[in-house]
This record gives sequence, structure tokens and C-alpha cells, in this order.
Amino acid sequence: MNRRATLAKLMGRTSKKEQRRQASAATLGGGALDPYTGPWGAQQAAHLLRRTTFGPTKAEIQTATTDGLAATLATLLADQPLPDPPVYFNYGDDPEAGLGETWVDAGVDRTNLQLVGARVASLHGWHYGLFNESGMSIREQMTLFWHNHFVIANNNDARVNYRYITLLRENAMGNFRDLVKGITIDPGMLTYLNGNQNTAVAPNENYARELLELFTIGKGELAGPGDYTTFTEEDVVAMAKVLTGWVNVNRQTEEVGSYFVPNRHDRSTKQLSHRFNNITIANADEEEYLHLIDIIFQQEEVARFISRKLYRWFVHYNIDDQIELDIIEPMAQLLIQSDYEIKPVLNALLCSEHFFAAEGIGCMIKHPIGFLFSIVNTFGVISQNLDLISKYYIWLRLFRAMDPLGMNLYAHPDVAGWKAFYQAPLYYRTWINSASLPVRMQMAEALVNGFRISNQNFVRIDVLAFVEGMDNPSDINALLAEMSGLLYARPLTQEQIDYLKDILIPGLPDFEWGVEYGEYLGDPTNPDLRAAIESKLQNLVLAMLNLSEFYLS
Repeated sequence: MNRRATLAKLMGRTSKKEQRRQASAATLGGGALDPYTGPWGAQQAAHLLRRTTFGPTKAEIQTATTDGLAATLATLLADQPLPDPPVYFNYGDDPEAGLGETWVDAGVDRTNLQLVGARVASLHGWHYGLFNESGMSIREQMTLFWHNHFVIANNNDARVNYRYITLLRENAMGNFRDLVKGITIDPGMLTYLNGNQNTAVAPNENYARELLELFTIGKGELAGPGDYTTFTEEDVVAMAKVLTGWVNVNRQTEEVGSYFVPNRHDRSTKQLSHRFNNITIANADEEEYLHLIDIIFQQEEVARFISRKLYRWFVHYNIDDQIELDIIEPMAQLLIQSDYEIKPVLNALLCSEHFFAAEGIGCMIKHPIGFLFSIVNTFGVISQNLDLISKYYIWLRLFRAMDPLGMNLYAHPDVAGWKAFYQAPLYYRTWINSASLPVRMQMAEALVNGFRISNQNFVRIDVLAFVEGMDNPSDINALLAEMSGLLYARPLTQEQIDYLKDILIPGLPDFEWGVEYGEYLGDPTNPDLRAAIESKLQNLVLAMLNLSEFYLS
């Protein structure tokens, strides 16, 4: 159970039977989007929560098991009020906002690098706090999905990033067309893809190209010179002209925003290609971009494009001809019938026979954020009794721990997002390599053994409290079965169970664990008994987190 074995398994050097299971994971299951009618138990509930939330707890899985699929989905997809905005937790020298107060609408002196950095740290810690405290809701998962879809990066004004991520969160399960309209004139996007430099005398095509290729309709096969089946180079040029005139507010003392400047706008009539039925777009000043997006959304390929991206995020990367016919096309048609409302499509996908096919459970490698919070949240690492300021310090530390793993928020490698969700042939396997695997293992080890955030805060998994929360911790078989069901998507082999047993009772019969644990329960304040049991359980948890099965969802 070493790093080499884990890396080999995750990178595909597995048995032929396992290779066949992984390769066919997304090609098996119910036809089309038929509603799931199979058994509903802890395994199915945990599968749904692992794919839609961040690190489900025992209590959440039990609740979902009791409530049933329909009620659980209703909870996951329920609308929620927006979270409170981020606040300063380690900076008190901003004349516009004090310690514990928000800065999101306050002016900023960009020459004050300490202030700028404090706001960025506040935003980052706050965002990880939402992963930590999102509970039974898909909203943060969908916000992360949209963050990877509508990429912005390299902006050090935390107010801009807050406005951008709030736009995504507000529309996370809402109308896709409306979200595209909002992101088109978002100040962060205007900066990132040079929309604020797009003028009648100097058109900039960056956003127009990505609006088509990455955000709405996708780039099809090359059909001819400058013709990509779904759009042409002529369309990029014409749409760039439609989008001229928008700039972002960039003055230090003003609230972040964007506005339209008429004399920067191309007022000519724009001609689209045969891919858009040769439509012409007359000048409409600040309303013109809205008309353009409505025209793009008349193409059914938009619905197919976003359906594929949702499928790869929640189900599997392998979209073959059968999946295209049975799953993607029905999703796309439902999206069109719903006027591009996302929630009905999510509901249909997540309650389908296909989603719960046995071969599809445990077939995705967890992305780094998912991996981290499947430890932090499942084990309840961050006490809810901590004050908000203390939590911010922990959340920021977790955010910074993500640096080597290639999934930094607000800092994607390029406009296409994280490669694991689009780049063949590796897809999710991109997350695991000889450099990143040791970092993940060190992260797990740090959370098990503990690390100090400040003089007041020492963070670690409380293994004694966690095990005491199991139904029958004195029975080694029941304990390992329950912990395995909580941590893994698929059952362990008997060889793996024996390996874990040997950590608790090396070479001894099963009843010895009950004897040792019983002695501790009989005298829990005895430092020697407590230390002995705690050490064994820490070794057990670390071994369970290092099994390759824990890396899978």
C-alpha cells in the first residue's frame, strides 16, 4: 500500500478486469435518462452526495438514505440565500473597513500592497469556508463548475473576483443564457479577455472567440477554411464588433462595475455566416450584445455542448456515440424545452438509471479540492465551535496548501480551464502524477497528525471522536465496514480489510480489538490507554486515506 502502488493503480496500470470496468463505466447503465428504480441505500446515497457536495458526513449520508432519492435531490437543488460576504480577519488598517468587516464595496488604494493582499487572502479563505460549510447543497459544486467554464484569472483586485464569483453563485442552478449575458459584461471577464479594449476603431476578438468556442457552442470539426462547423471566422469578426463599447469601472474609489460607452461601439450592421442562417444584427447600442447571445442560443448545439460539460463533471469523461445518443441528446433537448434552465437537467441526470449504474460508481479521480474536503468535511476537522476569525485562518491555510496541486481558484492555467475536464486521453488522470501524489499523501498525513495554524489553533482529525461516532466501534469488522462505506465508493477486497485489521491488531484474533478498545472506554482519561488507542486509530485512518480507493469518487 505504498505510493508506487497507488500511483500505478490510479494511472491505469491495473488488472484487465479493472481496466475494462473503468473504460466502460460511462457506457453502461439505463437507457437515455430513465429514472432510477433500483435499490436505495447508503451506497447510492453516498455516491450522489460525493458527486454533488464536498465530503459528505455520516449524518448527511444517513439523512439522504432515510429521505430517499427524490427528497434528497430536492434538498440538493433547493435555492439558498447568498452567503455573507468575506471579511477582514488579519488586517485592521483599511480606513474603509475594519477587522471583521467586509470590504467588497469599499474603495481600494492599489499602491497599498498590504491592503490588496489582505483582501485577496480574505476572499480565498472565505471561498474555502464555503466548501467547508456548504452541507447538503449542490450550489458550491455548481459554482466551481461555472468557475471552470467561465474562466477569469490573474486579477489582484479582490472586489472584481468577488463580484464575478457572486454572479456565478447567483446563477449556479439558474438560466444558462442569462448567465452568459451576465458574464459577457462582468468587469473581471472584460479585463481577462480584453473586452474593455474592444472598440470600433480597434476590435479585439478574444472574448468573441471564446464566447463561441469555450462558453456556448463549442468548436466543431473543420469543414473548410475558417469554418468550424458550428461557427466561422467571419462570425468571430462580426461578433467582436457587436461586443464593442463595454468597459469596466477601474477607479480606486468607485464600486466595481461595467458600463457602455457609445462612441466606442461599432454602429454598423453586422453580418453572420451561414452557420447562423446569415442573420444580420443592426445597431442596438448597449442592448446589442443581448440580441447576439439570443441568436447564439437559437443553435441546438449550445445545449449539447453544455450537456457534455455537465456530464464530464458529474458522471464520466468517456462520451462515445452511445452516450451521445442516449444521454447527451436527451439532456440537450430537456435543456431546450426548459428554455436553458439548468436545474431540470441536473435533476434528470442525477436521478437517472445511468448515474447510478454500478460501473459508474467510483470511476472518477477526485480533483484536488474534492480530495481535500473529503477529508476535512467527512472527518469534521474544523470545529463548528470556533469563532469566524479562527476559521478564516484555517481556511486560508487549506487554500494555500492547494498551490502544488494545480487547482488554484482564480488562477486557471488558461482560458479553457483545468485540463482534467477536457484534455484527452488522460482527463481526470491528469490530477495524479509522481509529483502530485506525494503532496496529496503529505496533506492527508498533516490532517491526521495535526498542524498548527496559530498559538490558539491546532488542526487535526480527532480520530477518537470520529470512531466513537460509529455504530459499533468495539467490533473491528463492523468498524472497518462502516468506515469503508463512508470513505470509499466501492467495497474493499478481503486482502485490503486484512491489511487494515493488522494495523489495529497485528497478528491477533478479531476479539482483541474489542478488549483493547473496551479498556480505553472503561478509563478514557488514562493517558497511556488513550495514547495507545489514538496512535493505532491515527495509523488506521492514514492507511485508509492512502489507499487508492480513497482517491476515487
